[in-house]
Amino acid sequence: MATMDTFNLLQPYKIAEETFVIPWALEAPPVGHFPMNSMVIRGAEPILVDTGAPAVRAQWLEAAWSVVDPLDVRWIFLTHDDRDHAGNLLAVLAECPNATLLTTWFSIGRMAEEWETPINRCRFMTDGDTIDAGDRTLVAKRPPLYDNPTTRALFDRKTNTLWAVDTFATNVPTPVPETAALSPDEFRDGQFFGGRLVSPWVALLDAQKFGTVVSYFQHLNAEVIAGCHCPVLRGPQISEAYDLLRQLPEIPPWTEFTQADLDQWMAVAESSVPPEQPRPSGT
Repeated sequence: MATMDTFNLLQPYKIAEETFVIPWALEAPPVGHFPMNSMVIRGAEPILVDTGAPAVRAQWLEAAWSVVDPLDVRWIFLTHDDRDHAGNLLAVLAECPNATLLTTWFSIGRMAEEWETPINRCRFMTDGDTIDAGDRTLVAKRPPLYDNPTTRALFDRKTNTLWAVDTFATNVPTPVPETAALSPDEFRDGQFFGGRLVSPWVALLDAQKFGTVVSYFQHLNAEVIAGCHCPVLRGPQISEAYDLLRQLPEIPPWTEFTQADLDQWMAVAESSVPPEQPRPSGT
């Protein structure tokens, strides 16, 4: 398990048996940082869970191959086709010739605007489908929150580890490996902010019906929860995160930043730069 002293972005760290998160984070002023993670399950038939963002392609590939030999990778589980999840897919397919891509019909169609996915290497895996990965069974599940209609979470029955995709998204003051490093206020406020940011439609939902969906997902009884946009959740914070999730339909929508906010930020940036340096407005 990574500690604050040993945690570095794009350095994989172990979260469960044979299970590793590849952490990255995007600076997102003025709200701190947003995690941008992916995962590797080594095991008998190694699995990559999402393929990272193209902005750090070389570093991401190096990080992934430090955990597993690409020739040993048997499965690539693509939760959905957003660029922060699928951005390095073609590079991964090229370096993992023995891997099958677990995806959906709609994801392939959505990615066709940028590249042609090799259909002969695909297997469709929708909500409730399972994969026998040799020493473990993996289950695809529709998560309660998502920003893409093709989204599926992945649950590993062997380690009770859940990849929750964009559910439990949270901003953090600085990148951290686990939510235990956050203060109670940071944890609560981050869950409310991230959930409404990723899924603004949650404000339109019937709270009782949404609560039923959340409970169904919670009944997976995950002992470890990882995700693209959150530090790892464990212990009491898992149930707390579900309780916060249930409250989202009753919280007013997040108010987006406006041009006035941008003007203010640019003015501050301009005033903080020495006269001899280029202006932020000109870069």
